[in-house]
Amino acid sequence: MPDHSFASSQSVTPELRQWILDLSGAGITTPALIEAMRNAGWADSVAVRAVEEVLRAHLDGAVQPQGLPPAVPVPEPDIADAPLFIDVGDRQVEVLMSMAHPRVVLFGNLLSPEECQAIIDAAQPRMARSLTVQTTTGGEEVNADRTSDGMFFQRGETPVVQRLEERIARLVRWPIQNGEGLQVLHYRPGAEYKPHYDYFDPDQPGTSTIVRRGGQRVATLVIYLNNPRKGGGTTFPDVPLEVAPRQGNAVFFSYERPHPSTRTLHGGASVIEGEKWIATKWLREREFK
Repeated sequence: MPDHSFASSQSVTPELRQWILDLSGAGITTPALIEAMRNAGWADSVAVRAVEEVLRAHLDGAVQPQGLPPAVPVPEPDIADAPLFIDVGDRQVEVLMSMAHPRVVLFGNLLSPEECQAIIDAAQPRMARSLTVQTTTGGEEVNADRTSDGMFFQRGETPVVQRLEERIARLVRWPIQNGEGLQVLHYRPGAEYKPHYDYFDPDQPGTSTIVRRGGQRVATLVIYLNNPRKGGGTTFPDVPLEVAPRQGNAVFFSYERPHPSTRTLHGGASVIEGEKWIATKWLREREFK
């Protein structure tokens, strides 16, 4: 097995890459690969990241002949060493859970209760029936799958929105200007958002118009602004996973290509009792104008 100097250099050497590919090609499972590296003295976090990087890069090369869209860089929090907290400048955000594929990370303490309420109070007078992007035309439409009310803030529109956007930029290491305006959504009892993808379908005629403003969406952050009494979780049916909507927490997920292979199909489960307020931040490839 290659020398484990990668543990300190934090880079995958050509020898290590070939070793991982050779064993994977011979039928060795991913857990067994990681266990072999661990037994050879590699740190768990380094072994997991090395195997994930090598196999993902190999998969990216393999899928191109199948006609899938190419992978692009995506936002990524700095959690390779499994930290409990990430410093975002004015607070310590908790890392509560992470998953590699799909890339899902659950954060805690992104917003204080007072900040959550301030966002709700600022949004409430402007709430209207939520619209979805119409990829066949590039416009917007009322969608029966989405039974919430919503509104958008401009970037930096209020002090608390600006603070939140600055935290998000540090948290996932992505420029503020690549983010769409913060959307606030309100779900009453029975309201839901059926499973869907956040990227724009490249096969739809309206997508070319939509992506002129900043490219594809590459990541989503759903921020919970209150505590519904029952229901209202964020679901990932392909995993399967359901994230409980706890005030101040946020679930992040990224998608390196606009394709179901990212396993980012997700939805907002029906609110059973109480109400749900969330804020959604979509991140684009480039500056969103």
